[in-house]
Amino acid sequence: KIAIVTGGASGIGRAVSQALARAGATVVLAAIDGALLDETVRGIGDRAAAAVLDVRDAAAVRRLVDDTAARHGRLDYMFNNAGIAINGDLLDMELDDWNRIIDVNVRGVVHGVAAAYPLMVRQGGGHLVNTASIAGLIPTPGMTAYSMTKHAVVGLSRGLRVEARHYGVKVSAVCPGFVDTPIKENSKALNLDRAGLLAEMPFKFYDVDACARDLLQGVAKNRGEIVITPHAKVASRAQRWLPGLVDRMAAKQMGKLRAHKLPGG
Repeated sequence: KIAIVTGGASGIGRAVSQALARAGATVVLAAIDGALLDETVRGIGDRAAAAVLDVRDAAAVRRLVDDTAARHGRLDYMFNNAGIAINGDLLDMELDDWNRIIDVNVRGVVHGVAAAYPLMVRQGGGHLVNTASIAGLIPTPGMTAYSMTKHAVVGLSRGLRVEARHYGVKVSAVCPGFVDTPIKENSKALNLDRAGLLAEMPFKFYDVDACARDLLQGVAKNRGEIVITPHAKVASRAQRWLPGLVDRMAAKQMGKLRAHKLPGG
């Protein structure tokens, strides 16, 4: 199998790429950080290749998809995984923050879909795997802009899954909860005491390799929405049956976040 994984240099993308290569797939890892990308590819070995890529560049994404398919004869999996997070009170967000998170988390996925979907239709099959989040299924105050982008990814995936079935193309949205990846330290925090907030997390972050295992099991079973981590599964079910309770819990979490605002923030 031939796969492209955006955001492949670290976190979930890296773990998924490693697992794919172990299973015998040829994996093209795409990421914006060339040095980290090369290090990751060297660690995986001959079944991996590196492609420095900014998913905000639609033409570059299309070139990567077309070049990969031309070199290997097809593209079986397109993992639109690259993403960023912004944490904090929405009042502290600037328009530049909005534009950046929309460009990476929404347009980045759209660019991957726009490039890979027609190719998969022409070849008669393939699987688009779009990384959303549990924040794409429930209200997530303190990460409202991030949650908005992930709801968009879920909506895209749900609709396209129905459309694409006619052409033999599969579509899945991945909805993890909190996973132990660098994003928890590297995401932008708006006037927040990040360390204090992380110290009060009510549960442990999920192991990233376990996340990759669960993700690929969901892909193999062609699940439309692959909800990962125990707390995410509970939250998604609660949102379906007890939305008022989820709102109250979310409000409580937002209160904790505001308690960790920096002085003057």
